[in-house]
Amino acid sequence: MVPRLLLRAWPRGPAIGPGAPCRSLSADSRPGQYLQHSIVPTMHYQDSLPRLPIPKLEDTIRRYLSAQKPLLDDSQFRKTEQFCKSFENGIGKELHKQLVARDKQNKHTSYISGPWFDMYLTARDSVVLNFNPFMAFNPDPKSEYNDQLTRATNMTVSAIRFLKTLRAGLLEPEVFHLNPAKSDTNTFKRLIRFVPSSLSWYGAYLVNAYPLDMSQYFRLFNSTRLPKPRRDELFTDDKARHLLVLRKGHFYVFDVLDQDGNIVNPSEIQAHLKYILEDNSPVPEFPLTYLTSENRDVWAELRQKLIHGGNEETLRKVDSAAFCLCLDDFPIKDLVHLSHTMLHGDGTNRWFDKSFNLIVAKDGTAAVHFEHAWGDGVAVLRFFNEVFKDSTNTPAITPQSQPANTDSSITVQKLSFKLNDALKAGITAAKEKFDATTKTLTIDCMQFQRGGKEFLKKQKLSPDAVAQLAFQMAFLRQYGQTVATYESCSTAAFKHGRTETIRPASIFTKRCSEAFVREPSKHSAGELQQLMAECSKYHGQLTKEAAMGQGFDRHLFALRYLVAAKGIVLPELYLDPAYERINHNILSTSTLSSPAVNLGGFAPVVPDGFGIGYAVHDDWIGCNVSSYPGRNAREFLHCVEKSLEDIFDALEGKSIKA
Repeated sequence: MVPRLLLRAWPRGPAIGPGAPCRSLSADSRPGQYLQHSIVPTMHYQDSLPRLPIPKLEDTIRRYLSAQKPLLDDSQFRKTEQFCKSFENGIGKELHKQLVARDKQNKHTSYISGPWFDMYLTARDSVVLNFNPFMAFNPDPKSEYNDQLTRATNMTVSAIRFLKTLRAGLLEPEVFHLNPAKSDTNTFKRLIRFVPSSLSWYGAYLVNAYPLDMSQYFRLFNSTRLPKPRRDELFTDDKARHLLVLRKGHFYVFDVLDQDGNIVNPSEIQAHLKYILEDNSPVPEFPLTYLTSENRDVWAELRQKLIHGGNEETLRKVDSAAFCLCLDDFPIKDLVHLSHTMLHGDGTNRWFDKSFNLIVAKDGTAAVHFEHAWGDGVAVLRFFNEVFKDSTNTPAITPQSQPANTDSSITVQKLSFKLNDALKAGITAAKEKFDATTKTLTIDCMQFQRGGKEFLKKQKLSPDAVAQLAFQMAFLRQYGQTVATYESCSTAAFKHGRTETIRPASIFTKRCSEAFVREPSKHSAGELQQLMAECSKYHGQLTKEAAMGQGFDRHLFALRYLVAAKGIVLPELYLDPAYERINHNILSTSTLSSPAVNLGGFAPVVPDGFGIGYAVHDDWIGCNVSSYPGRNAREFLHCVEKSLEDIFDALEGKSIKA
């Protein structure tokens, strides 16, 4: 099953498309049109970004075997070792040579970019639960601004400000600063803007700053994944000026940019959204939205029927809209309800194929739900953070603001679709499938309040390593074994980098988990601390390697992709049950850390797995876990909590109770 992620992000233009030139400040710079006016053009570093390295084959095999070690018994491991040796010395060597040669011919991109797009776009499973994750915003700190109309208006205006800032080349380039005192300064920015784009990355590197790839950003807006037989397509129309709004399964569009490209007056946007919120039409008998939750081939066939039935122009308005704003008609009860609502909802009020849906519930609770083929969490998180900051610090309207005195019935167009019997039957079948699948998903949340980042760093431990160790301990406690574990890591430090996998299950976490879970009385607090220090050190090494493109997963994936492209027999390494098992990621994990994020989540990537979204905050640890029947998210979280209690006890020198 395909890995799905939010991200393990690097902490913290395209103007129209990748590498497009940035427009100058001469664009309309009236107050309120832009989020920021960066001295350095948005895409200034893009041309000189380093290329994603292809690891040495021997390093990939060594790392692969290290990751297999905790998952296999001795005889299984010896067999896997044999498969690896014959691959490394035989067909693997030839495939690696061909991969390197292809990469040299495609210096404009990375070796993983094409295969990774293909992996997503050729997948035929529904995007709902299988791919699309969500991130929920924290409430606006000023409680009265959490009114649904106020917040939806402010977030919409901030999102369009982001769009304009990005396209004008005025958005600050995404840079990972190791020494912000030197690199994140106006002095440095004024200097670096005069360094040619072809050299600018090196200038940043000299002051320990690492610009990140921004090639995915142009797909944030006016973009949709279109279902096609066998392989979907990504569609973008950056000329479109309208917003798509969904409410109770009805579709509405209105312009948010005028003919000159300026943002429509916020009071008019507020008036249009108020008009939509006051529409009393009942939910349609056949909500078209369910089709975006279908198997991709089924949806592709039904979409053709829609087009042939006279809906092409209407669909085009949906596909080309800046983004999809979903106005839900109920408040959020708790974190579990929040997760279910933002991850899948009831299917009537989402267009799951849009690059992102901005969802605002009745009580102003908001989230971004995004389609994953076009890009990764880094671009979405940047957008998310900027929208939160702008909509809370410089809101376009206040709760006292009056909507413009305008006739929204003329400006707002309610879309209608012509549905024949075949389409109605398709919608009914999609709804039944959607309801049956989402009913099987369990989600639970936990907040561990004993400590977080600050305490763990004082103990000289990586907070992420400790969270991952807790998951290993929890699974061992619950199921008595160590299983394949996936943690996503961004490779955005490289041109067209996507992600690499950190493999948190190691011989170190296995040894440490067994000491804690199976024989705590045999180990002193000092011995347990030593075992944790080893886990932390190794996890830090894996994280660093992954971020530098030195994992093994993407390399082996690209070699396998090459095999398929050439139509040759699959090498034994890929037929080994151990290869299948390590790619059956029972623990799929992703961390999110941002002052704007309340929580994030996704479904398990395999039927017998867990989807684990987590964040280690300064003084607490949050965890959001999903499961299907056969696994128990709530029980797993109890085990995670017990594991964290044990870890903190050991770090405080206390003895561990079994």
